[in-house]
Amino acid sequence: MSEPIILPAQAPERQELQRQGWAVVARSFGAQLDADGADQQLLSELIARIADTGRIRELRTSDVEAVLALDAATAGDYPGSIATQHQPLDASRATPSPSRRAFGALTPDGDLVAMTFVDIDGTDAETDFTVVRREWRGRGLGTAVKAASLLALLSEGVGRFRTGGSADNEAILASNSALGYVRDEEWVTLERVAP
Repeated sequence: MSEPIILPAQAPERQELQRQGWAVVARSFGAQLDADGADQQLLSELIARIADTGRIRELRTSDVEAVLALDAATAGDYPGSIATQHQPLDASRATPSPSRRAFGALTPDGDLVAMTFVDIDGTDAETDFTVVRREWRGRGLGTAVKAASLLALLSEGVGRFRTGGSADNEAILASNSALGYVRDEEWVTLERVAP
């Protein structure tokens, strides 16, 4: 079987591949938020909305065990295909640092139920992933942890934020829209259809 092919959605070769028996099996996107377009009051409100559910804070090295546990519990929950696959964390990738920041939502009992990791390169930031424990979804926690990361990094001079994921993930599409991200890339993953 041929390896999947990932192309921009509007790539001219896409139509030819589809005529040759390739089919779109997944769609993905990229989006950007620039500092001058960020609504910091709105971001603060998105965090405040979950105050009765839990608290948001930046994650520390002392949280690595909880990060690894949440990552393991949600490893199979990422929609999409090869372009949006989540690589399970190891202790090194689960450890926050100045160039890899993490923000989490904790229950009143202190359980980590949502987190986002962001990679920083100068004044650019890119979300690596955001995840919420299954039974805690639909409460705004994923949006709140991303909002917290944006506010913290804006205050430190980050000027451009990138994110992306599966275009089949309605929750992340809605979350990114609420945060102010603008979709600027569309990708497709194609696989050869068996004759």
